[in-house]
Amino acid sequence: QVQLVESGGGLVQPGGSLRLSCAASGITFRNYDMGWYRQAPGEQRELVAAITSGGSTNYADSVKGRFTISRDNAENTVYLQMNSLKPEDTAVYYCHARHLWSARAYWGQGTQVTVSS
Repeated sequence: QVQLVESGGGLVQPGGSLRLSCAASGITFRNYDMGWYRQAPGEQRELVAAITSGGSTNYADSVKGRFTISRDNAENTVYLQMNSLKPEDTAVYYCHARHLWSARAYWGQGTQVTVSS
């Protein structure tokens, strides 16, 4: 059974930092491209950051220079370090895994991030 379990969300003041984690099980983690998406109320889900199995990264323009995605294949975990958080970063953040060849994909259950004073 495949599971992607996010953690690390919460309430933070503007300018603060959070680190999200996504622990994967039931998959061969090194064979998956991983990503973080977010969805704010009334908005579509959008890609925030992605990291390939080989470690290449890409970011949404809105988070470049503030967020960093990384992965630890030994721990089957992907991280999202979020700095200089803004109120517009408030959303539910979802972990996503996509297999390199089959494109089979999985989603986590999401973790709430709220940026507010």
